Amino acid sequence: MTEQTVNPGEVLLEVEDISLSFGAVRAISDVSFDIKKGEIRAIIGPNGAGKTSMLNCINGFYHPQQGTITYKGQKRSQMKPYEAAAQGIARTFQNVALFRGMTTLDNIMTGRNLKMKSGLFSSMLWWGSAQKEELEHRRYVEDIIDFLEIEAIRKTPVGRLPYGLQKRVELGRALAAEPELLLLDEPMAGMNLEEKEDMCRFILDVNDEFGTTICLIEHDMGVVMDISDRVMVLDYGGKIGDGLPEEVRSNQKVIDAYLGGGH
Repeated sequence: MTEQTVNPGEVLLEVEDISLSFGAVRAISDVSFDIKKGEIRAIIGPNGAGKTSMLNCINGFYHPQQGTITYKGQKRSQMKPYEAAAQGIARTFQNVALFRGMTTLDNIMTGRNLKMKSGLFSSMLWWGSAQKEELEHRRYVEDIIDFLEIEAIRKTPVGRLPYGLQKRVELGRALAAEPELLLLDEPMAGMNLEEKEDMCRFILDVNDEFGTTICLIEHDMGVVMDISDRVMVLDYGGKIGDGLPEEVRSNQKVIDAYLGGGH
């Protein structure tokens, strides 16, 4: 896997005054925040707070009606998801979005599509440069499989795998794109304690060993407070808190809206 060059404190992505509406429903209201290169940035909030909508704006699936997104110093307008992927933004989803009839290896290989340069004809013949290129991509994918400790299921159709392993395969597919910014939408939803511990370890290792910048949505507050560098809190589409985990934990607005008195 490719190690990223990290300059601490450098802003990788900046969101300024983003607003997004669906008809009369305001999903995001005048939200601004940034993601610094090399950090783990968490977005939390109750269901319906606008968290996934924000990730969809960042990777081009939604186009906000107001505000700007600046990525690597360039303001973006009407970017498509494939363009975001080509510029180094990859993501996972709330609901596992894998090809269930394909093996673990083949699912992760699909994350290399944007890296492949061979034409359709040579790829179909699997000859010459196309053969060499595919073998190189396969070696890269095998390294990811080793990194995620899923060698035993490399030839297993993902539809047969338990949910926790499917989420790990989806992480592998995102990593195969060699992202500079990795967006994780509830990567630990539905997992048991052991699976969560494994996923936390892999997220920290991706961030630490390869310098990948990570922005994650997560409901498990223990996870968020343990692995995040900074936390932003949304409620009804608006930002009500932003800062270090300990600052967010003691923010009364956050306690009232999300954490609750019992926390």
